[in-house]
Amino acid sequence: MTVIGGGPIGLAIAWRCAAAGLAVTLHDPQPGSGAGAVAAGMLSPVAEAYFGEEELTGLLVASAARWPAFAAELTAASGIDLGHRGEGTLVVGLTRDDAAAARRLWTYQRQLGLALTPLDAAALRAAEPSLTPRIGASALLPDDHQVDPRRLVTALREAAVRAGVRLVPSAVTDLDTIGAGTTVVAAGWASGALTGLPVRPVKGEILRLRAPAGAAPALRHVIRGQADGEPVYLVPRADGEVVVGATVEEHADTRVSAGAVLRLLRAATALVPELAEYDLVETAAGLRPGTPDNRPLIGELPGRPGVLVATGHYRHGIVLTPLTAELIRDRITVGAALPDSVTPGRFAVSQTRKVQSWT
Repeated sequence: MTVIGGGPIGLAIAWRCAAAGLAVTLHDPQPGSGAGAVAAGMLSPVAEAYFGEEELTGLLVASAARWPAFAAELTAASGIDLGHRGEGTLVVGLTRDDAAAARRLWTYQRQLGLALTPLDAAALRAAEPSLTPRIGASALLPDDHQVDPRRLVTALREAAVRAGVRLVPSAVTDLDTIGAGTTVVAAGWASGALTGLPVRPVKGEILRLRAPAGAAPALRHVIRGQADGEPVYLVPRADGEVVVGATVEEHADTRVSAGAVLRLLRAATALVPELAEYDLVETAAGLRPGTPDNRPLIGELPGRPGVLVATGHYRHGIVLTPLTAELIRDRITVGAALPDSVTPGRFAVSQTRKVQSWT
């Protein structure tokens, strides 16, 4: 079989399929150089549970539950630690309006049965003393974790090679150039041009800060919040890095704008003032693969026998990596059924909207 695309999704599919006994070739001129290299690595099934996206929330919850075992297995297969951390995520609203918007969303998320605990000021201060005391509302999401995407890609590549995957450092621009056998298109936003599916690039800009003098970050938890209407997240790493992100822009370029840096830093330092003293070590932009309904495209490409797709993961590519690889592997190896909510054919026919539980 052939996999097109060497991001986390493509590499995970290649590894899982090779480990299942398939001969796998993966095409990518520079594996790991796409959106995965820019991602923050939040595993956020609860924080990303938005109004009207019940099917997507089910996907996120199911895949996040697979992450601890997936991380342990991948570390054993590659010898590389993924930086998987399970302290949980703190969601905060700074102003009165930010707090009101947060509480409305928390009510909805709790109605879905998701784990969320509102915190009072004392509990928040105990959890994260470096947060500004002006926070208007906060909650702990214990099931929202994090992983380092750059370590993840390195580990997946190593595990794939050890499992026998052949890496070909070239791009595929036409599916007709691929020989017989099963092909999986996992080329992120570029999958649209290869397949004709409605996958578009959605730009995201992020910053990487580093604590001074080699110290660890003051933060222990991932912080997600609103600061005077500006959404921002802060993801601390053990090595002193804090990832700050991310914009959502309907653009197809990877330029970093001064305005985006300004907005992100203003929001970040409003929540954690001491970040103003950190070093700004990197700015970057990546292109997420978006779809019209924000759900991924996983399954057979209509009209192309033997071609499957695994793309359109939008902001959720890292958290959905284990589930996507499992679904594609099981479809290829044992013919397992795929739910209608993720199959590419949903854009060819009208769909009745429904809530779906994942196991």
